[in-house]
Amino acid sequence: MTPAIDLAKQHGIAHRIHAYTHDPTCTAYGDEAASQLGVEADRVFKTLVVDLGDRKLAVAVLPVSCTLSLKLVARAAGARKAAMADKTVAERATGYVLGGISPLGQKKALPTVIDISARDYASIFVSAGRRGLEIELAADDLRQLTGARFAKLSQMD
Repeated sequence: MTPAIDLAKQHGIAHRIHAYTHDPTCTAYGDEAASQLGVEADRVFKTLVVDLGDRKLAVAVLPVSCTLSLKLVARAAGARKAAMADKTVAERATGYVLGGISPLGQKKALPTVIDISARDYASIFVSAGRRGLEIELAADDLRQLTGARFAKLSQMD
């Protein structure tokens, strides 16, 4: 179990766990998850940690098929600007390794914004806290568990 899975269980949230064998040479973690699970990339959401300045971090959750707009995430998080957080900072703040960062069960709960497109699906896939492990759940349940808000975050690739 991971803290992400434990959190969903503790709150009685309907979810499914999907495991696959992660290729250690692959760094396109979200694309790998979509391919391995046979799921369209628009339903697999990546978790990105952003730096809002003044030592403040936030989490952006968006489809792996899209690119994060730093302007949109800054606006949604109530900041003037945003930049991608340093890998070490992201891992230390969340308690997860890059490629396995989950929006759920983070070491320190960070403000979270989920791309509005998540509501287009009955369920979405996000990292369950380990490379090769995804949790499928309803977007509204993810919002509830993280205290997130929905906003437009992405640009199509």
